[in-house]
Amino acid sequence: MTQTGEAEALLDVEAVVSDLLAASAETRQILPLSSIHSGFDLAAAYQIAAAVMHRRMSRGETPVGRKIGFTNRTIWAEYKVFAPIWGYMYDTTVRYIAPGDSFSLAALQEPRIEPEIAFGLARAPEPGMDETQLLACVDWVAHGFEVVQSIFPGWRFAAADTVAAFGLHGAFLCGERRAIRPDETNRWLAELAAFSATLQCDGGPAIGGNASDVLGGPITALRHLVELLAADPSNPPLGAGEIITTGTVTRALPIAPGEVWRTTLEGIPLDGLAVRFV
Repeated sequence: MTQTGEAEALLDVEAVVSDLLAASAETRQILPLSSIHSGFDLAAAYQIAAAVMHRRMSRGETPVGRKIGFTNRTIWAEYKVFAPIWGYMYDTTVRYIAPGDSFSLAALQEPRIEPEIAFGLARAPEPGMDETQLLACVDWVAHGFEVVQSIFPGWRFAAADTVAAFGLHGAFLCGERRAIRPDETNRWLAELAAFSATLQCDGGPAIGGNASDVLGGPITALRHLVELLAADPSNPPLGAGEIITTGTVTRALPIAPGEVWRTTLEGIPLDGLAVRFV
């Protein structure tokens, strides 16, 4: 039996889904699945991700897109995850915000903040597309904060654990959306590959990051996801109307109620954001 087959034989997928959703609903943490189930791997984890999505749909949530995680190569060693993963986002986890809005952290576990670029898809991208063709599939681009969380204590996990645990997704706070006109393609391609961002809390020290750290830029991250999904037997490819977040430009930093976090972007026509956490 293959390693994937062993993992599937040991896993009761629906029981694992129930455990994951219960832990999230009760704001409690559990042991990583990889420490409990021998041979637990990415194939089994994406099977669980699909089952989680169907369970959440059955209780009234609607999938609205995907988040890509661990696209920033500068943080791989910190988490010991050395390749990108992805997870679903829902109408209950995506919120459109204006600078200065507040967001509650009460339902999240060990939350961290990630400044990201998001795309709204006008049409479904296809495997094999180059970056110009991929950008032609994009209706709008926005800057936002992904609030990530870990239901595993101390942010200790294997890559497969992060996939099963909702891709570590807690919420996506989406800023102003900018439409991409066909005559702006070359400019956007250049800017998306080269912009920089700084992240700061309450006037404290700022940390920076560059788009090039995100697999070479957010469009390259989108291409990676399209190819990843083409080889996934458990989950559907991207579709028109989906929102895709492409991964943090800086390190992910812990956040707490009472803090105000803000970003500044340079080299791209998107405004920074500020949000107060409560």
